[in-house]
This record gives sequence, C-alpha cells and structure tokens, in this order.
Amino acid sequence: MAGSSRSGAALVRALRGAGGRLRRGDGTRYLSSCGILATAPARPPVSQASGPKTPARTFLDLAAPLLGSKRMEYSEARVLGYSTEQMYNVVADVESYQFFVPWCNSSRVLSCRKGLARAELEVGFAPLVERYVSEISLIPQHQIRAVCKDGRIFSHLETLWRFGPGLPGQPDTCTLEFYVSFEFKSVLHSHLASLFFNEVVKQMVTAFESWAEKMYGPQVAMQPQKCLQATRCM
Repeated sequence: MAGSSRSGAALVRALRGAGGRLRRGDGTRYLSSCGILATAPARPPVSQASGPKTPARTFLDLAAPLLGSKRMEYSEARVLGYSTEQMYNVVADVESYQFFVPWCNSSRVLSCRKGLARAELEVGFAPLVERYVSEISLIPQHQIRAVCKDGRIFSHLETLWRFGPGLPGQPDTCTLEFYVSFEFKSVLHSHLASLFFNEVVKQMVTAFESWAEKMYGPQVAMQPQKCLQATRCM
C-alpha cells in the first residue's frame, strides 16, 4: 500500500510539474498554478446602454433655426406735400423705377391694359441679382398692388400702395400708405432678408418721395411730422 501511495503521489507531482490538469467527477478543475477554479458559464456579450438614439442632423437642420425661411412684413404711412394724383403717377410709372428705386437695375413694362399690367424688374443686392415678373393691378388714384411671379429666390413678394386725402383743407397733400411682404424660397437665401429689408424696403417710401420732388418740385408747406407709422413684422 505504501508503495502504491508513493506511486500515486509521484504521478500527481509529475503531472503538476508538466502543467497537467486533474479532473474530479464533480466537475471541479485543479490547476498546478492557482489551485481550485470553479467551472463558470460563459459571460454574455456586453450590451450597450439602452436609450433613445440621437438622430443625425444635417447642416441645413442646424442652420434652419438661424437662417429659417420666413415671411417678413413692413408697413409705413406718410402725409406728403403732393396731391393724390401726383403720387399715384409716380408709383404707376414702373418704367422709371430703374432710375430711383433702391437697387433696381432695370424695369420695363411687358404688357398693359385697363387696370392690369405686367412688368419685368431686376433687383440687385450682393451677392445675388433677382429678375422677376410683377403683375400689377391699378385702381387710379386709389391703389396699386404688385405681386412677384416667376421669382428665382423669392417664394413671395407683394407690395401695396394706397393713396388718400392729406391734411384737411389742403388738396395738394395726400396720405401715402406702403405695405410690403416677402419671403425667400431657400434657407440659404434667407440670410439676405435683413439686407433686403434695410437696403430696399425701408428706403422705398423715401425714394418715391425724392423722385416726386424731381418731377413736381418741392412739397407744399405743411406740418413737420410726416411719418405717421412704420412697422416691421417678422
């Protein structure tokens, strides 16, 4: 028996010396280097933290809140020292817009019949030049309305002029009302809105007033306060 025990111990030492493993019937493994190691199930794959995924955003998505295309409006009313007929004639003379309207490079009437006209205008403001056809409806000495058609960068452009009596007892004066509404087609063009607003829209009434002076001479004497209102809506 002693010899058998010594032979068994020698076999264990030989196996341990060679890095061998011995298994027991209960599934426990013996390693020569680290003793007993319990058999463990394979680890499940590590899953990523669950949660709502953030969708990818394009440049236009990021720029839209800053450059978003939206409609802008402006209105102004002034009492001028010119008659209703005189100011109506100034606004109705579309062919002359190229000489005094801010940033208007060219203007020509394409067709004209009673109460309705079509004109082609080119407005240049860096870095773009917009050429479009405007459909104009006229009610003599009362109203002129122009709507942009076939615009390249404008999805909407409308101007409205109204002419009414001026100061009481002064027939050579009138009230001139101006309204404009516009919107750009693309968010990439919408950064021009402030430029167009300040360089073209806000100077419009003053430009027509100055042209009337060239056509009819100085205004008649009247109250110093000529601007009744000016509003901007965005």
